[in-house]
Amino acid sequence: MDAPTLIARRIAQELRPGMLANLGVGIPTLVANYVPPGMHIYFQSENGLVGTGPIPQEGLAQAYLTDAAGQPVTALPGAATFDSAVSFGLIRGGHLDLTVLGGLQVDQQGLLANWTIPGKMVPGMGGAMDLVTGARRVIVAMQHTARGKPKIVRQCSLPLTSLRTIDLLVTELAVIGFDGGRATLLETAPGVGVEQVLAATEAELVVPGQVPQMRIEPMNSIEGVSS
Repeated sequence: MDAPTLIARRIAQELRPGMLANLGVGIPTLVANYVPPGMHIYFQSENGLVGTGPIPQEGLAQAYLTDAAGQPVTALPGAATFDSAVSFGLIRGGHLDLTVLGGLQVDQQGLLANWTIPGKMVPGMGGAMDLVTGARRVIVAMQHTARGKPKIVRQCSLPLTSLRTIDLLVTELAVIGFDGGRATLLETAPGVGVEQVLAATEAELVVPGQVPQMRIEPMNSIEGVSS
């Protein structure tokens, strides 16, 4: 199983029936493919769509139906479209139960940097700042390292997305929580030991006496329906 799939499948276990959830660009988008069978979830895209489904199969993408990054999505029965003002009203009004975002860095307090790298051209900051500030729960999906360098650091060197800390971080090596403002190792990936996680992490991790492994249950792709 590749890293993005492992991360997405683990995050899908955090979904609950009836949630209004936003999925960011990249790995977070994959979470929609692993909604537990029979669970009804409302996925929101900040460009103005509630009721997004899984990534369309090859050849079935519709040019006019995309997520906020312009990538093709599907719409489930009952989906609704609206303008960006309404969409950001949902986000800023505190109506999102959950947002899943990618990350460039997360520090040991749970602060996220994910919207720009100084000196690099970016199309815009997108909705990340609003999402981290406005959603009731924030989960970050990212790979543990980049070019061999840790992305979970003592202090972010990149511009922060928000002064609010995230709730959960899922990588291909571990699940890390931030209760009390301290990075705590909650789970390791299948076949990954605690020492391997620590070696790939710059931040100081609180390590409980017993750290369970992620349980990645076999499941089919999403069949969820917005109701």
